[in-house]
Amino acid sequence: MSRDLHELSGPALASTLTADSIVVLPTGSIEHHGPHLPLATDLIMADLMSTKIVEAAVEAGLDVWRLAPLAYTKSDEHHWAVGTMWVSWETLMRTLVDIGESVSKTPAKTLVFYNGHGGNTALLMVALRELHIRFGLRTFLMNAGMPAGDGVNGPDERGFGIHGGHGETSMVMALRPELVDLSTAERWVPDQIADYEHVKFNGGSVAFGWQSDDFGPSGVIGDPTQATAEWGDELVRRSIAQGVSELGEIARFNR
Repeated sequence: MSRDLHELSGPALASTLTADSIVVLPTGSIEHHGPHLPLATDLIMADLMSTKIVEAAVEAGLDVWRLAPLAYTKSDEHHWAVGTMWVSWETLMRTLVDIGESVSKTPAKTLVFYNGHGGNTALLMVALRELHIRFGLRTFLMNAGMPAGDGVNGPDERGFGIHGGHGETSMVMALRPELVDLSTAERWVPDQIADYEHVKFNGGSVAFGWQSDDFGPSGVIGDPTQATAEWGDELVRRSIAQGVSELGEIARFNR
C-alpha cells in the first residue's frame, strides 16, 4: 500500500489516519549546484530519501505517511545562477502555515518537515512553533544528512562540504546517477575561513549572511571530485537507519 497521502481518496485518508499518525512533508529546492549536479538535487534528496525512510519506518511498525514534496522554496542565496527558482521567505512561510492548517483538519496531529535544503532551515524552525501555537500540531524538523569529507571518507573539506560537495554528490550518484557529470566537478573549499574559531557555517557561535558565489565562481562549497556511488549508497543506508530512529522518537515524544 502506498504511504503517499496524495494517492488516497479523501474518504480513505479520513478513515485511515489517526491521532497517532505522523505526516511527513519533504522540502527541497530547485537551485544551482555547480556544473556537475542537477538543479533538482535538494528536491531529489528530500523526495527519494523521505520515501525510503517512510517505507522503512512502516516496516518497523510506525504509522507514518508522506505528503507530496515542496519543490520551490527559499533558495535565493543562489539567485545569481541561471536556473535557480525560489520563492520569498514570506511566501514560503505562508505556504507552510497553510499546509499545516490543512494537516490539522485531518485526524493526524503530528507534522514532520523532512528538509533537503539548508536555506530552508531557519524558516522551518520558525514554522514549527507557529504551527504548534496556531493549530496545536506536534511539529518536528528532520534534515537530510550529507556529511563533509573528513580526509578519511573522501577529501578533507575542512567542515565546509555544505553545497555540491563530496557527500551530496555521492548521494545523488547513488540515487540518480544519470544526472551527475563528475568530469565537470571542481574543489571549492573556503580555506581562508576554515581555521576561524567562531565564524562558521555550522556549529560556530557566530553566523553570517552569504550567497553561494561568495566563495568561488562555481557556487560549490565543498570538494565533489572524489565522490562515488559506493559512498553514496553507504550514506543512504545510514540516513535511512537514522531517519527511522528519529521517527521512532517522534512517535514516542511527550511534552
